[in-house]
Amino acid sequence: MIHVFKAAKQADKPTLLLLHGTGGTEKDLLPLADMIDPDAAVLSVRGNVSENGMPRFFKRLAEGVFDEEDLIFRTEELRSFLDEAAEKYEFNRNNIIAIGYSNGANIAASLLYHYTDSLKGAILHHPMVPRRNIILAQQQGTPVFITAGDNDPICPRSEAIELEQMLKETGADASIHWESNGHSLTHTEVQAAAAWYRKHF
Repeated sequence: MIHVFKAAKQADKPTLLLLHGTGGTEKDLLPLADMIDPDAAVLSVRGNVSENGMPRFFKRLAEGVFDEEDLIFRTEELRSFLDEAAEKYEFNRNNIIAIGYSNGANIAASLLYHYTDSLKGAILHHPMVPRRNIILAQQQGTPVFITAGDNDPICPRSEAIELEQMLKETGADASIHWESNGHSLTHTEVQAAAAWYRKHF
């Protein structure tokens, strides 16, 4: 997978896995890493799917309707890539914190849904529920921070609430931070995520 890697400034720091939104690239969220933890390692990945020329992490059938078969395949692809990257760049595979926005948040949530211990924690900006009616992987104590918009036209309020509840049922320590700016990624929610990160990591 096309990516950017930056080594940690301190050996015990986590690796921040950056996952962009639809139409983004591996460079989009790099400023977030500096705001969350400038000393952490950074692995920023570009999605392998193209939708009308726009990079994504998995296919969709329509707005808000995911191609579940491709979602499952791409989630496994990303998990395997993380294993390979950890070996190549010699970072701790068990100390990865995902930071995803929109489509990137959805693939990060899918990692949590399908694989125990895939992530040490996650910051999900404006996510949706990746799948329903499946048995979820256990995430006992895994910290997850969801940011959502009260009036988000793409990710309805109900999606964030349902996602939080489903993650809590797996044992994850999930919480939601609400914004009133629709689907846009705001400075205030990134600041809230940074405060949450400092508390947990």
